[in-house]
Amino acid sequence: MAVVSSRGQKLGNRVAIAAIIVITIVFLTPIYWIGSTAFKPRNLATTAPPTILFEPEVSPFVKLFTKRVQLKPNEQVDRENAPWWEQIIFDGGERISRTGKGEVQLSGYPDRFMNSLIVAITSTLLAVSMGTITAYGFSRFKVKGEADLLFFILSTRMLPPIVVAIPMFLMYRAAGLTDSHIGLIILYTAFNVSFAVWLMKGFIDEIPREYEEAALVDGYTRMQAFFKIVLPEAATGIAATAVFCFITAWNEYAFALILTNRRAQTAPPFIPSQIGSGLPDWTVIAAGTFLFLLPVAIFTFLLRNHLLRGMSFGAIRK
Repeated sequence: MAVVSSRGQKLGNRVAIAAIIVITIVFLTPIYWIGSTAFKPRNLATTAPPTILFEPEVSPFVKLFTKRVQLKPNEQVDRENAPWWEQIIFDGGERISRTGKGEVQLSGYPDRFMNSLIVAITSTLLAVSMGTITAYGFSRFKVKGEADLLFFILSTRMLPPIVVAIPMFLMYRAAGLTDSHIGLIILYTAFNVSFAVWLMKGFIDEIPREYEEAALVDGYTRMQAFFKIVLPEAATGIAATAVFCFITAWNEYAFALILTNRRAQTAPPFIPSQIGSGLPDWTVIAAGTFLFLLPVAIFTFLLRNHLLRGMSFGAIRK
């Protein structure tokens, strides 16, 4: 019986490893495809069958950050004195747009990327801060109608965003908040704060009250106990909550498309608008998407230890 059990356990482990490998490949294939397309020549982006081996180039990134116009049939360009990155554009039948002073005209991607950073970081900080304080209040004090209030907070996440997009647009237009950073920050903060409250309440509930009571006996105020005792203990939960809130705000598309136009537009609605001459230039779209993935990947990587511990925090109760 022991031999059969050992063989069964080994078989189960092999099946689990195989399943993990398959799932990993399934999840990483789109990321690899986006990354490889970002470095492909335009004529290889849509070949059938797909081109796996190719000589990478950076022309999609040059096109992403600059404005271009199609070369006329008899138009002459100064290839010898042009920088290497502009010669790449010449080879594609286009040239870089320049101002009257000869300065290169940049595309809208850098501004949209910066807008995404401003909106996502600010809304994440506000949502996590407000959610942590609110969760602490629900966890440590008796609140009349607590269950109803928590359900009401959670109910704000029950409707799909597109359902309230039109009413939000009308309200924002009346308030003069359309195409503004503050408008998106308020919206994303309100959208994420309910998630932050529920997630942080679970973390704070697992912190023993005795820690704060001991601090209060030692002469700490309630606020001092919160900042010096509760927050350090809840650091893993705050990190996990911040990752999820940041990803939600960073990837949001519907509201950014409807409520912004130019000044405060973020990267998600801008990237699909990058088209080439006549047909969509998928290499440029892939380059923008590839760069857009980096901040989330870096942020999650830096907080990976806190995230893993935060997801399992409170799993084992005494």
